[in-house]
Amino acid sequence: MKLRHLPLVAALVVTSLLAAGCASVGGQDQVVRVYSARQYDLEPAFQKFFQETGIKVEFLYGTDAELRERIKAEGKDTLADVYMTVDAGNLATAAKDGMFQPLDSTVLDDAVPKNFRDPEDRWFGLSERVRTIIYNPDKVKPSELSTYEDLANLKWKGRLCLRRSTNVYTQSLVASLIARDGEQKATEVVKGWADNAADMFNNDVEIVNNVGSGRCDVGIVNHYYLARVMQENPDINVKLFWANQSTSGVHVNISGAGVTRYADNPDLAQKLLEWLATDGQQEFVNGNNEYPVNPDVKPDPLIAKFGEFKADSLDAATFGELNPEAIKVMADAGYE
Repeated sequence: MKLRHLPLVAALVVTSLLAAGCASVGGQDQVVRVYSARQYDLEPAFQKFFQETGIKVEFLYGTDAELRERIKAEGKDTLADVYMTVDAGNLATAAKDGMFQPLDSTVLDDAVPKNFRDPEDRWFGLSERVRTIIYNPDKVKPSELSTYEDLANLKWKGRLCLRRSTNVYTQSLVASLIARDGEQKATEVVKGWADNAADMFNNDVEIVNNVGSGRCDVGIVNHYYLARVMQENPDINVKLFWANQSTSGVHVNISGAGVTRYADNPDLAQKLLEWLATDGQQEFVNGNNEYPVNPDVKPDPLIAKFGEFKADSLDAATFGELNPEAIKVMADAGYE
């Protein structure tokens, strides 16, 4: 049965990559099924995987929460071989809920740095997403910028644009502050952000555009949102600044995946993850202007122009572990 024939919960969209003449075992097609909350041009990567291996990929799109609930509800009868999502916090939540099985893979161990994979090898990062500072060069000099913490300074009052507290990227950034600075200091910083905010937005593209228009002087976004806007509007008046280069390093999160606990085709699923981290790494990251996790793969030319940076060495798993504390800190600080 194909995923596209299944009854779906609201807002889920099913897409299947179908191709004639695919390889088969025992007269049956080789198929790996992916439930994905990462919705950025996966089709080219999956199609290339099929062309190179003869293994067909069928995938179902949805939100993180919807797909986790679906996998839970399906239990041992789930059709999901792979759960793919964005943010280490979501991966950690899925692992905590027992959705993944550990993998023994020297290919993944060699391709994915240790701080971008689960300590128990249940999930693996496949691309890097750097959350950093952007600014309007007509209103801010680079010499005025330094750290995430400094954006709590009164000099940024009414000049800062941010994502809301419900956004998982914001939660993971706050979790990294807690890990580095402790809960009390993190609360002070987050309160300063909230006090300085000119506005809160529901997505990063809005922040980029409002910094470009001059409504905000500075903002915090994932790097690829700026790259995405620059592709449509190369002259947008926004520059990127790598945060915390003289201290902890810029905050780096991931998108990644794991093989589900009750996968029908765990070997094929593992092969897909290994391919995405190696031969298919370029195809996987370029669709969304993300940085490769594999150090042997170069970033695409557009984001390479952003320059090199010092990255925070915190384990991505930490963001998931400290997510409840991060939500509490934002609530205590009055960050909406």
